Amino acid sequence: MSTENVVPKIHVNCRSLHYPFHNNTVKRLQFSDSLVPWNVGWPDYNPDDFTAPIILGKPWADRDISDPTFSPKWNSIDGHVNRQSFMINYSVKDKRPLNPVGRTGLSGRGLLGRWGPNHAADPIVTRWKRKGSRDVLIHPKSQKKILQLVAILRGDSGEWAVPGGMVDPGEEVADTLKREFLEEACNSLEKSDSLEEHKEIIDSFFDNGEVVYEGYVDDPRNTDNAWIETVAMHFHDDDGNTTGVIPLQAGDDAVSVCWMDVSRDFQLNAMHAGFISKIAAKHNSHW
Repeated sequence: MSTENVVPKIHVNCRSLHYPFHNNTVKRLQFSDSLVPWNVGWPDYNPDDFTAPIILGKPWADRDISDPTFSPKWNSIDGHVNRQSFMINYSVKDKRPLNPVGRTGLSGRGLLGRWGPNHAADPIVTRWKRKGSRDVLIHPKSQKKILQLVAILRGDSGEWAVPGGMVDPGEEVADTLKREFLEEACNSLEKSDSLEEHKEIIDSFFDNGEVVYEGYVDDPRNTDNAWIETVAMHFHDDDGNTTGVIPLQAGDDAVSVCWMDVSRDFQLNAMHAGFISKIAAKHNSHW
């Protein structure tokens, strides 16, 4: 499957007026699309600087850029922290990395733990919708098979999305994909006898995914100096034998979880919808 760029060329979510923190009291500088690229001159550009107090001192977060003991290795693997971007070697100005897509109207780290790229992983798990355990259902309008995916209702944004989260320092992305799915869609942070019983089947399933996208995410938490990049990987259960033994139960950041029919009409966040449309096209399923 092609991993061609599906990111909008101009920031949208990360240039909204209100930054998603403390009842929207943090505001971004507003400007036209033409001023997003760094190579467009704007000598007077001076947005507010904001790093959320709640991330300061956290073990998973960087220290302040002004800390003389903090000397990150930009655009490289820095110990257990991956500071490389999927896009390009980003520029660094005044000791701060610059968002490779351009200006966002807010400097600092915002709610993100790392200066520069903050790496995430999005596992997309699908199966065919079936009548009972055998016949795959056909959509009456398109006359194509109906694909289903695991979707979670996020507690923070109120949006339906695929499960996903941040890659821990030193963690392989493959491990993050499985961990995030099990934590958010199967509530694996609570002991589950069913997950333990079928561990071998689940491990094998998550060893066989296909990369759909790797790159920049237009996330509302992004700033001029910190941004999210992700690896979205597709795991498809063609015969239904694996997903049938995975018990869905909302956990971690999710408040609900379900098998959702894949269709252009369902309400996923925009970037995830782009991933799913590519998967539907590949499988020639209803869309």
